[in-house]
Amino acid sequence: MITVVGLGPGDAGSVPAAALAALAGVETIHCPPLDDAVAALLAPAATVPLGDVAHLPPDAVVAAPDPEALRVARAVPQAATVPDRPVLRQRAIGARVAHLAAVGLHLRAECPWDREQTAASIVPHTIEEAYEVADAIAGGDPAKQRDELGDLLFQAVFLSQLLEETGDGDLGDVAHGQTTKLISRHPHVYGDARAREASEVVDVWERRKREERADQGVFHDLPDGLPSLAFATKAQKRAAAVGFVFGGAADAIARLRDEVAELEADPGGAELGDVLFAAVAVAPHVGADPDLALRATTRTFRARVQAAADLAQRHGESFEALDPDRQLEWYARARREPGVP
Repeated sequence: MITVVGLGPGDAGSVPAAALAALAGVETIHCPPLDDAVAALLAPAATVPLGDVAHLPPDAVVAAPDPEALRVARAVPQAATVPDRPVLRQRAIGARVAHLAAVGLHLRAECPWDREQTAASIVPHTIEEAYEVADAIAGGDPAKQRDELGDLLFQAVFLSQLLEETGDGDLGDVAHGQTTKLISRHPHVYGDARAREASEVVDVWERRKREERADQGVFHDLPDGLPSLAFATKAQKRAAAVGFVFGGAADAIARLRDEVAELEADPGGAELGDVLFAAVAVAPHVGADPDLALRATTRTFRARVQAAADLAQRHGESFEALDPDRQLEWYARARREPGVP
């Protein structure tokens, strides 16, 4: 059986004793390029380049820093690992995040732009990165998701570094606080509470949050600066958590219909706001997130209008110069084209 041994984050001072014990007496160790000091710890064994994992001998012993060891272990599901796979995974992720934090610290010290940043100047970038993550997920491209998640993760790393500079915590404190919160709000996983359905999990979560923030009223953690759809959605969730809801699906749809009628009778911003708010109230009854639903519709609209413009151009007409009726004709034709949503 192939054995994969994690050597820690990659420096000689952090190689676990369990790794050295597992490698004691091994004659040949397959390794990626190692730091000289780490390689010296493997002597007197002969080390050979790791090469293609698919061509490892059936009894090979692989030793590598934790992230590379985890990659090999995932490529060879039947391999034994030191430490066990769950622990190796934790260590590998920790090593990668620690390296990112080290890069952030270096940039803060050496890059003129990074040195000038404050939490207030970084937050707009954080918001932008969050939207780019949402867009990447909607696009369904895993590589793009990894890239955008990395950008968002660095925002958390950098903001945590700013906290550390003022003595108000660090990335470890941030992670620990979130871990503690998640455990507290999942008593059905870490305690004796019961929740078999997703809706019951949400009830438990909201109940715990209310208990933790009983002094903050119904609408705790509801900043005015949220985007309007998120603001409305979260406000309705907070109200629903204390039992204030607009009835069932039929009631919510009927209320939306009433608000549309009022908008028709009295067109204006206030009535339009009522329509939008009522539409948000329908969302949980149809299993949709209003922001994601609107984004999907907007992407469809964008694709259809662009397809109409392209189709008109292929037929010698400038879409921008056409009157609205003619544009709508091209729009209708474009919707019948293959590949147009």
